[in-house]
Amino acid sequence: MTGRIKQIRAHELLIDTDDDLDLLKIAKLSNGQPPSVQVAIDDGRHISADQRKKAWALINDFADYTGYLPVEMEQLMKVEYMVRTGSDWFSMADCSMSTAAGFITAMLDWGFANDIPWTLKTWDMIPTDYHLTVQCLRHRKCIICGKHADIDHVTTVGMGNNRHHIDNRGRYFLPLCRVHHTMRHQIGIESFIKLYHIKPVKLDDETIKQLGLNTQAQFDQFDSEKRGENV
Repeated sequence: MTGRIKQIRAHELLIDTDDDLDLLKIAKLSNGQPPSVQVAIDDGRHISADQRKKAWALINDFADYTGYLPVEMEQLMKVEYMVRTGSDWFSMADCSMSTAAGFITAMLDWGFANDIPWTLKTWDMIPTDYHLTVQCLRHRKCIICGKHADIDHVTTVGMGNNRHHIDNRGRYFLPLCRVHHTMRHQIGIESFIKLYHIKPVKLDDETIKQLGLNTQAQFDQFDSEKRGENV
């Protein structure tokens, strides 16, 4: 569903929709609960040549892996994206930049979730950002080359500290294979991130727990220790 924002007030939006709202359908979709919505702002700019190139590289890798023709794969991926996001039909020829960015991010997520073997050419095209780095951490893929990776503590644990009893909240991480892990130690982290144009990331509590870096019990213990309480 599309529309135009008519008024913004603090946390409230007044939207003039292009079509009449089907309240019965909305109630069914939300199982009678207050429905949640996602607002995507169309910035008015059309998909760039670079975005189109990246999207087709991802589509081709999906097609190679599944056996579909690229044009068939494109349609399947677009339908999947529309179902999941509620967006309208769009064309890779003239969709907005924001739609293209969302579609590329969604394809990356599906690729990681289904262990699609990205080609090196595709991997080199993928934009390095926070979302990609976190996905690489979750799926243990090197942010540089896509090979199997370990979670590299960019914020050093420190001599004499137990790596298994460290509060990882606020620390920085990168997913690096053994080769690139060794390289980053050899040339130093500052030179390494400048060479590959990457940024280490801090993780939220839930992601830290999902990656097995800490448990909630450990968080509680760390918090108690900071307050000076006996555990």
